[in-house]
Amino acid sequence: MDIHALQQIVHQTRDARRKQTLPKLSPADRDQLIHKYHPDFRASAFRPIRFGPNVGDKTAIELATLLEGDSSIVDGFDLTPHYTTDVLVVGGGGAGCAAALHAHGAGAKVMLATKLRLGDSNSVMAQGGMQISVAPEDSPVTHFVDTLKGGHMQNDHQLLKVMVEEGPSIAKWLLSLGVLFDRDGDGNLHVKKGGGSSKPRLLTCSDYTGLEIMRVLKDEVLNQKIQLLEFCAAVELTSDEKGNCTGAIFKDLDNQRHVVVAAKSVILATGGIGRLHIQGFPTSNHYGATGDGLCLSYRLGAKLMHVDTFQYHPSGAVYPEQLIGALVTEGIRSEGGHLVNAKGERFVNELDTRDVVSASIIRECEEGRGIRTMSGRIGVWLDTPLLDAASGPCNRSCCLRL
Repeated sequence: MDIHALQQIVHQTRDARRKQTLPKLSPADRDQLIHKYHPDFRASAFRPIRFGPNVGDKTAIELATLLEGDSSIVDGFDLTPHYTTDVLVVGGGGAGCAAALHAHGAGAKVMLATKLRLGDSNSVMAQGGMQISVAPEDSPVTHFVDTLKGGHMQNDHQLLKVMVEEGPSIAKWLLSLGVLFDRDGDGNLHVKKGGGSSKPRLLTCSDYTGLEIMRVLKDEVLNQKIQLLEFCAAVELTSDEKGNCTGAIFKDLDNQRHVVVAAKSVILATGGIGRLHIQGFPTSNHYGATGDGLCLSYRLGAKLMHVDTFQYHPSGAVYPEQLIGALVTEGIRSEGGHLVNAKGERFVNELDTRDVVSASIIRECEEGRGIRTMSGRIGVWLDTPLLDAASGPCNRSCCLRL
């Protein structure tokens, strides 16, 4: 059956699906599904790290290979600093800009270095929103419990506590800088329901939340005249005889020269590893997300945490071919989008946790209920009956996989 015939099945089952409510999986069913289908549990995709602080720990083959790579800095390298600062921030995305601004606000001399342009990062590509408990019916405690459940109780409890408790103050800080979060008719912050949440707590800026936040953070970094090194890729961290980090070595991508920065403190905000394409999956990550910070800190002797688990966003385009890997915001599912297999059936609660939704999509594809595109890729439909009911008919169903 061709993809157009399958699309007709999707349309024919819409009325029945509009009335359908799918429950979220029980803890036992969730664990069984994830252990069978989630990429984190594919034994063939993991191997032990051969040396270093995490020796013997299993991680994805791609990451293990990266961590075991050789440094490009040879013995006898001249470590005379070109710049000296109090705080060196490596990374020019949301985390890096926020860290630089807070350090600057505390009175420190700050330098921010990034291998691309300021703001050219994963943060600018985030669409669906940021979860913060600001609604009257919500609370940091509820947010804590929801996130703990979503993390299968493996979360860092102290880190999670800080995140949920300080989230509202960070939202207030972003508002004070000029971030234009969506508002309701009364002028209050508008919140949406997100995956794995018992309460609406997604703060959004339409479907370009990250772009709006980065617009403001980037402008503030420039307004505060924080010293910048753009198009400078960090290639090594430096240390003293006791092993304490003392700065970093960068490679200027414009002239291929090395730049040495001495610093009292170094903050790594270098983003994720999506562009390693773990297990061959497409990714919606920015091209700069190549795991630089993990490799740099590992060579300095830092032990990495949670190297055995990775996030796979459920909704990325797999059709048409030119959009492979493009992110389809979780906001579409929170507004009523349905994940539908080749039989026209919904097979998962679309607002379950991301690992459950991802594993469910893989299950449908591996068990023969996926949709094969003209180029041979397999995915499932993302259908939008409730969105279309509000805005008129739409034939833009797209085929998804991880």
